[in-house]
Amino acid sequence: MTLKDLFKPTRSLTYLLILNALIIVSCKDSSKKDELQAADTETTASETEMDAAAGLQIHPISHATAVLSWDDTTIYVDPVGGAEAFSEYPEPDLILITDIHGDHFDLETLKGLQTQKAKIIMPQAVADQMPDSFTTQIDILNNGGQKERYGISVTAVPMYNLREEAKDFHVKGRGNGYVLEKNAERIYFSGDTEDIPEMRALENIDKAFVCMNLPYTMTVESAADAVLEFKPSQVYPYHYRGRPEVSDVSKFRELVSQGNPDIEVVQLDWYPSEEY
Repeated sequence: MTLKDLFKPTRSLTYLLILNALIIVSCKDSSKKDELQAADTETTASETEMDAAAGLQIHPISHATAVLSWDDTTIYVDPVGGAEAFSEYPEPDLILITDIHGDHFDLETLKGLQTQKAKIIMPQAVADQMPDSFTTQIDILNNGGQKERYGISVTAVPMYNLREEAKDFHVKGRGNGYVLEKNAERIYFSGDTEDIPEMRALENIDKAFVCMNLPYTMTVESAADAVLEFKPSQVYPYHYRGRPEVSDVSKFRELVSQGNPDIEVVQLDWYPSEEY
């Protein structure tokens, strides 16, 4: 065997070893890239629920129900669905209830929660359905009323229907939307409403939670038109499951973004057990 013959397989082996090393490095780089992309996605998803500058975390529970952690204060908005839906969250300091309907007010859920230290803000129509055992905890606010609790100013604003065929769903003066304010941060929860003049007249809203479902509230077009008028910094579409249709929140995002790209549309998962 010649020296040339010995060299051939050695050179081939060397080539194979180099090629194998390049494949391993390439796979590692690709895996690392995938990990970074996944981390970026997780960060984005997390940021839609947390505003570190405002000391605020927003946890959607379902439909119109949310938990807010604002500095050291825990706020439940329209707690329904049973106490187990809140098992992962601290006991509430403040509870806001917008209206008498079952997707906003559920007495059995309230009874099942640890609410002994909580103040509960509600309109008179809800207070009329509360047992005497809650009396000392209740702050009754009707449209235009204001109360400060835990350093948070809570103002009750109107919510009602405009369409003739829907006026009996939510009559003017019965239910409340709410504007919460702390450290110059203003958060609006619409409750069940259409694009009423009182919504359109809101000012300096940082985060707006706006409903959109038929036949009970309003269309995505009406919701977008109102948002474009009062110009919140961010808008969170919520309460968008109707009967029988589910509102097209992608269309809402498109309308708002086209009308004013400075308004950020933030989509949270309000229906975790559903595909929409």
